[in-house]
Amino acid sequence: MAGDRHVNATVLIIDDDSAICRTLQLHFVANGKDVLIANSAEDGLDICKKNDVDIIILDIRMSGKSGLDILPELRDNHPSVRVIMITAFHGMETTIAAMQGGADDYIHKPIDLDDLDLAVTKALTYKNGTGVELDIKSDDHDNLDVMVGSSKKMLEVFKNIGRIASSSATVLITGESGTGKELVARAIHRTSEYSKGPFVAVNCAAIVETLLESDLFGHEKGAFTGAFSKQIGKLALADQGTLFLDEISELSPSMQAKLLRVLQEKEFSPIGSKEVKKVDARIIAATNANLLDEFKNNNFRQDLYYRLQVVTIHLPPLRERTDDIPDLIQHLLGRINKSVNRNVTRVSHDVIEILQDYQWPGNVRELENVITKSVAHCPGDIIIREMLPTLSFDAIVDTFRDREQDTYNDESLLGMEKVHISRVLETTNWHKGKACEILGISRPRLRRLIALHGITQPETQDGM
Repeated sequence: MAGDRHVNATVLIIDDDSAICRTLQLHFVANGKDVLIANSAEDGLDICKKNDVDIIILDIRMSGKSGLDILPELRDNHPSVRVIMITAFHGMETTIAAMQGGADDYIHKPIDLDDLDLAVTKALTYKNGTGVELDIKSDDHDNLDVMVGSSKKMLEVFKNIGRIASSSATVLITGESGTGKELVARAIHRTSEYSKGPFVAVNCAAIVETLLESDLFGHEKGAFTGAFSKQIGKLALADQGTLFLDEISELSPSMQAKLLRVLQEKEFSPIGSKEVKKVDARIIAATNANLLDEFKNNNFRQDLYYRLQVVTIHLPPLRERTDDIPDLIQHLLGRINKSVNRNVTRVSHDVIEILQDYQWPGNVRELENVITKSVAHCPGDIIIREMLPTLSFDAIVDTFRDREQDTYNDESLLGMEKVHISRVLETTNWHKGKACEILGISRPRLRRLIALHGITQPETQDGM
């Protein structure tokens, strides 16, 4: 395997699917590894006791005991063995459970062998002492706020949550508006040692500065005009729990200084009080801005920036994980049907393709809006192409207007899609390979979209 320096390792494959075992065996043997196979969890444990194993490829769902069932025993009795879990069943809770149970990595079926090779190389690097061991545990997965996704990028988000949840480190969550940063914060809280305490959220952009300080730190009676009674601040309310500061980049310089004191000293003073209060709350901050750029432009304190980004989790925009859209739609439909009294259970294939090809500047929040409108206007149980709302996506329209110095005659989702694809094809001289790279879609999908929109190639262009 490319870049694998650990060719002499012994790999144990635990999976009740003989075909997968055989495929992986041939792959690892071809790359110089010794391979052992077990078709049940119990056999895997027995082989591990009798052999010197470096890597375990462990299926999560098997007949009898599951991979998650034996993972604690593997970690307790064979702490030096690296465990990579594999599954055909995707989901946030399963991923986090695997990482908290001590798995080194987590890979979806069908298995991409390049991804598996990379995971094996990383795991063996950890085994040789250059990585960091993490022992993340939680006894409550059922109450996690749901984040939906099985794409590689969301899988990395789930794995990172599992790895850092039980620490007390400050976390900075970055990502565009609408990507679900608060959901990540809640998931971290509920899988952490602070889960028994409250989760308190503060939107730093939604409260004017004069009120934000009072809202965050509290105030004494008579501290300022209108302070008719004592008020407990959000920071005190979050003691022994988690304080989530959304849109942290919007804090004023004075508030930044006061927050820095909280992070450094674990203490604060309410407005109008000389008393210094101690607080033990985990701070999780979120922003859609680039804080590095903000402090370079003197808009954000450098020392606060470094205090906040002890651990950073980046949420990808929806346009970078469009494979998750079918799952997201399925998840959204349950709530939306209830709210608008509908029973929509299906979405047509061409609608899925259209939604996956769209850029989603508003991310998951925008997707929810589109699905809500479609459901509200759906007379039956299936959303078809004609039911998609006619939307004016100002950001995208303005981008194209600036670039092309013209306007759209059709600003519907379908109309904008046709214009965009046509322009990309024109720009690439109808080189379909280059067009696919720019659009981020496959050749078969491009061909379907060309047919759907009736886009024709000029006779002077030969296409490739």
